[in-house]
Amino acid sequence: MSYLLGRVVGGASNGGVASSSSFSKATAMAWVRYFSRDGRKRAENVRKINPRVSPQEASSIARGLYDVVKQHGPLTISNAWLLAKDSGVSGLNSKTHMKLMLKWMRGRKMVKLLCNHVGSTKKFLLSTKTEAEPSNNKDKAEAEPSNNKLKLQTKKPSQKGKKQTR
Repeated sequence: MSYLLGRVVGGASNGGVASSSSFSKATAMAWVRYFSRDGRKRAENVRKINPRVSPQEASSIARGLYDVVKQHGPLTISNAWLLAKDSGVSGLNSKTHMKLMLKWMRGRKMVKLLCNHVGSTKKFLLSTKTEAEPSNNKDKAEAEPSNNKLKLQTKKPSQKGKKQTR
């Protein structure tokens, strides 16, 4: 690879020594680093995660973790681990195993991972799907004024008149 890089940067005549061309060795290294497959990995498919326990045990652990997250609201991973230990979720071996189970639950859309930007740091919070997406009728009623005199267009207009004019 260094031979190829030397040929690209300096050419064959001077043995790979940088010449006065606008293409520098640093640029070439950056180009190689950018296009290499090692630096950029594909996102992990959370639906194919193996929970390392039997399906019955995985569902009981997931039910316990779901109850903890739903009861205590959006939680960080550390707080979820502390509350899961306190509530006595059976089947969890370690914090790493809990993280694996939470990924498995994310793949089955039981929990959602939210990112909260605090200054220059990020805080990741676990939440149930219902907490993450407020879909209460009360919230919708407050968002829309009750004395709406505007008639909102909810259906697509008919295409018959448009086709006849052409």
